[in-house]
Amino acid sequence: MTPELLSRIAIWRQRAADGTLTPDEMRQAIIALRADRVGAQIASDKSRRAKAVKEIPNADDLLGELEGL
Repeated sequence: MTPELLSRIAIWRQRAADGTLTPDEMRQAIIALRADRVGAQIASDKSRRAKAVKEIPNADDLLGELEGL
């Protein structure tokens, strides 16, 4: 998050607490916060995929182990 966005979030929080947050400001806050979460979601998805590839065994290896029984 940029310092500008952090400042805007602080202002939005204060206005929400005071009851003076306008609908337009609320829309701006939601858009800004969701945009930041999209980046986190992408990073999280990549991490999960990388872990899944490591944890999923090769099907040929599994079949080879069964043949040896």
